[in-house]
Amino acid sequence: MGFRHRAGLLIAAIAVLPGLTLPVKAQVQKSGYVLPAALAVEAASEAVRFCEANGNRISVAVVDTSGEIRAFIKGDQSTVHTKDTAFRKAYTVVTMGPVFGFDALGTWVEKLKGNPNAAAFTTVPNIILLAGAVAFKAKGEIVAAIGVGGSPGGDKDEACAAAGLAKIKDRLPQ
Repeated sequence: MGFRHRAGLLIAAIAVLPGLTLPVKAQVQKSGYVLPAALAVEAASEAVRFCEANGNRISVAVVDTSGEIRAFIKGDQSTVHTKDTAFRKAYTVVTMGPVFGFDALGTWVEKLKGNPNAAAFTTVPNIILLAGAVAFKAKGEIVAAIGVGGSPGGDKDEACAAAGLAKIKDRLPQ
């Protein structure tokens, strides 16, 4: 292949790129509902309050179906790694939950135990197989997720995430 032909292909590829960079709104979301920032912050605040009342120092992330953070709180005295685990837990629920039919990360982690292919999921960027996140649903569809990192055990993180969800659940469209 000559230089001119390769250069022509490169120019054609570059010309197509802008069309490929259109917003990729939620691969699995159909309704278009976006969790309001105020509700995301309220849920995250409740998760921190609940965890701290139980002696756990955590971080909380609320992630929408585009994988974007809607709210994040690094709780007092939480360790540095908790920001990443909180985000990754919420991201896992919001991206994998609709595909594999789970609302709580702990449920999926339990289902994957003993599955020889489970480790392959950890090769996907930002996926983590640790309990500690739950989905926000509107009209039966996952529209966001809340993830918690930092408690001594994913079950405790998931209880904090569930407390955050419970705080706002009645204000999500049914």
